[in-house]
Amino acid sequence: MAEERRGGIRHAALTATVLAVCVAALWITDFFDSRRFIEGIPALAQLASEMVPPDFGRWQHWLKPLLDTLAMSIAGTVLAAPNTSPNGLLCQVTRTLLAFLRSVPEIILGVIFVAAVGFGALPGVLALALHSVGMVGKFYAEAIEHVDPKPLEAARAAGATPLQVITHSVIPQVFPQLADITLYRWEYHFRASAVLGIVGAGGIGFELMAALRLIAYDQVSAILLSILACVVVVDALGARLRKALK
Repeated sequence: MAEERRGGIRHAALTATVLAVCVAALWITDFFDSRRFIEGIPALAQLASEMVPPDFGRWQHWLKPLLDTLAMSIAGTVLAAPNTSPNGLLCQVTRTLLAFLRSVPEIILGVIFVAAVGFGALPGVLALALHSVGMVGKFYAEAIEHVDPKPLEAARAAGATPLQVITHSVIPQVFPQLADITLYRWEYHFRASAVLGIVGAGGIGFELMAALRLIAYDQVSAILLSILACVVVVDALGARLRKALK
């Protein structure tokens, strides 16, 4: 009974700490400053009035950037492959590298690669791939860490090589999770690749930025609706693929 009471107190203390941190973060970012919200309402209303109705007059010019955006999302996902490590040191080095790649936002990588290889879809693909290697590698590693060890032990006892253990005992257990993670990253990459175009890394984001610079908010709303339609299609396709792979 006393142990349960102590556990309840610890849980309540942890919950209170998390809530206090969240409230502090909201306060630091001026979330509770009602004056800023009130002053921003007229500006939002003006912006909304300028975005309606959407202007699809340049839709032919958006097809190629939209295809570039889709191609960037697929290529970036393909290049983010899993990896395994045969010893502890290599495992730690790999985890550190993955953490570094995760810590750099795609848009910063996009700026770097635009400076390195020029404008177009290639810097966007490289930025998405490098950042996604960090994210996907972490998720893959966690999925592999939680596999049932008994099939691995049985395979080793039968004289299987490390590669055979991976292909016959590890991958069959984690394949559904790996497929889910990969499809999720593809869906995420489509959204991220639209943003990367803003820094010159190809895709529909370049057209979006051009419309914003011209203060053509009716075209901005039309581009955003086009991106939304593509996101819905990508999400639906991802759901179909998930169902097919289960």
